[in-house]
Amino acid sequence: MMGWVPVQTKRISGMTELLPADRDSLTRDGAARLGRLLSADECLALRALYDQPDRFRSRVVMARHGFGQGEYQYFADPLPEIVARLRETLYAALVPVANDWAARVGEATYPPTLIEFTACCHAAGQTRPTPLLLRYRTGDYNCLHQDLYGAISFPIQVVIALSDPADYDGGAFVLVEQRPRRQSRAEVFSLAQGEALAFAVRDRPVQGARGPYRVQMKHGVATVTRGERLTLGIIFHDAL
Repeated sequence: MMGWVPVQTKRISGMTELLPADRDSLTRDGAARLGRLLSADECLALRALYDQPDRFRSRVVMARHGFGQGEYQYFADPLPEIVARLRETLYAALVPVANDWAARVGEATYPPTLIEFTACCHAAGQTRPTPLLLRYRTGDYNCLHQDLYGAISFPIQVVIALSDPADYDGGAFVLVEQRPRRQSRAEVFSLAQGEALAFAVRDRPVQGARGPYRVQMKHGVATVTRGERLTLGIIFHDAL
């Protein structure tokens, strides 16, 4: 999906459940565009937080760890109000899909609310919040990876573009499906400012001739060739 096209704004309060097409897209492709969830002013306000270190629990310079180029910061508790609201509302909208996936492969289902799921994470020692801001400048990129931080994970996460596409070139979001005994398949997404994309964290179920099986999913960011690109990542499981 190369290029950018205008999308209809959907406010956070409207995300009580996914549209049928979004649910189908997540299950079929491992990703679904959710529309614009943040206004331009909200995006600018979140971007401004990046230079306020007291709002974050840790900063990661990707090159130091072989993750790519660029950097990101994990928010500290308490999360900014809008981030906390997004996390809670999106979890409620996505958990029916997560439970459908779990049922297909015979796994335990997820609780209906983020509060209950967070309690499960904390009981397992995963107590550090994982929503984050990511910043890429010219020459930066993010290698293919999976955002897993402990034994407990939620199978879907969300990225929201905070920068205007006119402010940078390159930097497309890349999602790769690693299919058993077959070559990998990649999808490429360019997001409008404030637009959200939900995608599989680690794997998703696929129906095969002998029943459902899991295909591995990884995501990354292509090289930014001009300008600066900031995004908000909403991950629902906490970290050790």
